[in-house]
Amino acid sequence: MDWIAGRVMLLSGWRRAALAMAAGLLAVLALPPFSLFAAPFLSFPILVWLIDGVPADPARGLLRRYLPAMWTGWCFGFGYLLGGLWWLGNALLVEADTFAWALPLAIFGLPAVLAFYYGLAVVLARLLWSEGWGRIAALAGAFGVAEWARASLLTGFPWNAIGYAAMPLPMAMQSVSLVGLMGMNVAAVFVFSAPALLGTRRGALPGLCVAIALLCLHLGFGAWRLAQPAAAPLDPPMTLRVVQPVIDQAKKLDDAARAEVFETHLALTAALPAPGQRRPDLIVWPETAVPFILTENPDALARIAEVLQDGQVLVTGAVRAEDAGSGLPPRYYNSMIMIDHQGQIIGGADKVHLVPFGEYLPLEGLISALGLHAIAAEMPGGFSPAAARMTMTLPGGRVLYPLICYEAIFPAEIGDSALSASALLNLTNDAWFGDTPGPYQHFLQARLRAVETGVPMLRAANSGISALIDPFGRVEKGLNLGVAGFFDAELPPRAAPLVPPSGQARNGLIFLVISLAVAAFSRLSFVFREN
Repeated sequence: MDWIAGRVMLLSGWRRAALAMAAGLLAVLALPPFSLFAAPFLSFPILVWLIDGVPADPARGLLRRYLPAMWTGWCFGFGYLLGGLWWLGNALLVEADTFAWALPLAIFGLPAVLAFYYGLAVVLARLLWSEGWGRIAALAGAFGVAEWARASLLTGFPWNAIGYAAMPLPMAMQSVSLVGLMGMNVAAVFVFSAPALLGTRRGALPGLCVAIALLCLHLGFGAWRLAQPAAAPLDPPMTLRVVQPVIDQAKKLDDAARAEVFETHLALTAALPAPGQRRPDLIVWPETAVPFILTENPDALARIAEVLQDGQVLVTGAVRAEDAGSGLPPRYYNSMIMIDHQGQIIGGADKVHLVPFGEYLPLEGLISALGLHAIAAEMPGGFSPAAARMTMTLPGGRVLYPLICYEAIFPAEIGDSALSASALLNLTNDAWFGDTPGPYQHFLQARLRAVETGVPMLRAANSGISALIDPFGRVEKGLNLGVAGFFDAELPPRAAPLVPPSGQARNGLIFLVISLAVAAFSRLSFVFREN
């Protein structure tokens, strides 16, 4: 592999940029729906060799010294993010007359902006670059910092963090319950990059040994955790029904079709269970399933009461309106609403983390003056965020921990308080994105929240993928993308996590610090040898 590494290092100009982008695109194949675990083992060694070839002339000015590293990382990140996020443009086609002009911004603009995180990661790695396996640790630590920043700054957007590429199957998911997503980001980049050592032969043995050990521990721990005896089932048992209506997003926005949309959900709710199965105690509808304001439509609540049987509870996604007072327009919330068999609203929770440009407009005064509104919220001002995350308690005392739509991709927002819940409840509407990789990627990320907390997840998606996910990320029952219907299932018990989410974040930070410390030590050793 020496000659391949040498050829890659010597590339310049457009060839270097094109190969960096291609390597980023290749890494996308590790994500759903492809889940080709081997892809990053090819793409990250290419990135390492490209960084090896970045000029390191200390006589250059600061900008000229690190701009090549920034450019290499940005090209890699642009390829990765373009290949992983292009499907976002599909949401703009639902109301193409209004939003089609923004397609280039969604498809190319967002990846171009987010790619700067990876550009800065390569700059940081280049500062700590050395010979041998220390440079692999530098890249791993730098990507850990970049992924943390991407998840935290400017409201955060950790979609397709590199660590997800190392967790395609339940056996490969369990390590996240120890070190969190940050630790998985660091470990994944280190292991994926290790084959680069075969191409340069510098520090190959210790670096490959560490990478193989990490991989074996990762899979071995997963196999051990999945082999543990199952917890005792819930007593009394709880039967649930998840409804997946598969309603086209354009139809949901059509005023004339609102009654039909509502009745579709009711018909699936009223369907008899399979022979021998208990009737559901809890029925779950997807995000914004109710196409009007429930509190302003008593007839809708009456229809729900007609369909629900004694003791049954419905949790549905809906828009909630709240009087702002003083002659101000009402506030609107993307909410979950809990309704009993008498048609009474007995609980609810509002979305905390809203989607910029999807549910609200940053710089609203400026952008709304152009006649634009948030893509998924046509009301003036878009949605308002909840002040705090609230749980919902069912009549029997069991607690649901609500996560609306892409809130499920933020592990940092799911604290230790989730450990006392009976289930995580994720309502979403991925119909905006059609039959693209987006819903599959979203589903994987949601599954990891169950693994991190040891709490099963109920996931209701308008067009899919809906599922009951056990505390280890395994799908107990579900409906694939585009399949209309419902499923009934028994809620499984929790599995106490070995480390709570706060501890996982701490352990991930330790992983990050160790990686950067190894890189710094290696860099200092390299400098002393050179001098």
